[in-house]
Amino acid sequence: MNKQNKPYKGTFLILTILLTVVLLLSMKYGAVNISIGEVFSSMHNYFQSSDDLSLNERIFLQIRLPRAILCVFVGATLAVGGVLMQALFRNPIVEPGLVGTSSGAAFGAALYFVLGSLFKFNAGEWTLPLAACAGGILSTSLVFLLSRSKQTGRSSIIALLLTGIAINALFMSGVGFLSYIARDPQARSITFWNLGTLSGANWHSVIIIGTVTILCIIIALRYAKQLNALMIGEEEAQYLGINIKQLKLIILLINVTMVAIATAFVGVIGFIGLIVPHVLRMMNGSDNRGLIINGALLGAILLSVSDLTARLLLSPAELPIGIVTSVIGVPVFIILLRRKNYFF
Repeated sequence: MNKQNKPYKGTFLILTILLTVVLLLSMKYGAVNISIGEVFSSMHNYFQSSDDLSLNERIFLQIRLPRAILCVFVGATLAVGGVLMQALFRNPIVEPGLVGTSSGAAFGAALYFVLGSLFKFNAGEWTLPLAACAGGILSTSLVFLLSRSKQTGRSSIIALLLTGIAINALFMSGVGFLSYIARDPQARSITFWNLGTLSGANWHSVIIIGTVTILCIIIALRYAKQLNALMIGEEEAQYLGINIKQLKLIILLINVTMVAIATAFVGVIGFIGLIVPHVLRMMNGSDNRGLIINGALLGAILLSVSDLTARLLLSPAELPIGIVTSVIGVPVFIILLRRKNYFF
């Protein structure tokens, strides 16, 4: 077992170093370049509770730093969500967005923006995440239930993907309708979800997404061994004493909670959950303990690089990050489909 863990430990060390470098670059570069000296001086003045901050130091503390940290948490969330979904359905072309979670979360957020004032329910700063989470749970549940075979009660990968496409189209049409009836400020907020961006990052969103991400990853690690056993088949896993229905429910809840809450703050960002697990499996194998930990790191790196690209490519303007991740992810997704012979 120790020999098997060595590749994951080596990968963990490399990814940790890469993430540190990318995080520093993400904090330094943007529409306004911030020097390393200003980074350290702003941190020093902050801990000294000093109000004597330059403009660049304020930009770093209030905009650049929370955005860089939020990007790390969101990237980790999307990657771990992909790891869990691919392990659950035992197929490398499944990701949270393909089973309706992202579109459902976007619909829940859009519904809150347009019709939120009509509902008496108000959970303060948690209202939007809860609305997005409810939408994600609804859409994912529909995909899972409608894709099940009447004879076996199980979901084939083809049925899952086709049902996911249909449910995604249904909920995105709902988002389109809400955009149509919305006023201009509401319509702009809905567009935010559809394209995906981290421009609205703040310490409030960092705390919420960071807390949820860390807790969900810790819980997911507890079920990594059961997901490993599931790879040999559901019947075989049952013989080992694993409650398959309970495992599926828990993994789906973890995935939906993470992805829906992240989507509530940064919008729909696709393909991170598809690319990361596949790359790590080619590097180190299919042990889900390593995939979850290293997947969180690699997801954070890829999304941070994508965010940096989105900020610098048309600087001082900014591309929606969902566009950048899609440009990278679509070719990879097509390659995976062809390798699995899903084209007829």
